[in-house]
Amino acid sequence: MSKAVVGLLAGLLLAIAATAGFGAFLLAVVFGVVGLGVGAQLDGSLDLKALVPGRSRG
Repeated sequence: MSKAVVGLLAGLLLAIAATAGFGAFLLAVVFGVVGLGVGAQLDGSLDLKALVPGRSRG
């Protein structure tokens, strides 16, 4: 199982602590996406550094 899948599952498990309802569903989606992104970054299949503008020197 890749780190991206583990991150996705971890994010979804964190959302279980939320209360039931549509808000909890949206929270589960957000946590799942964040977990998937972190796992993909750790796997090396996603480069989050490309999203952050670098500091240019002089």
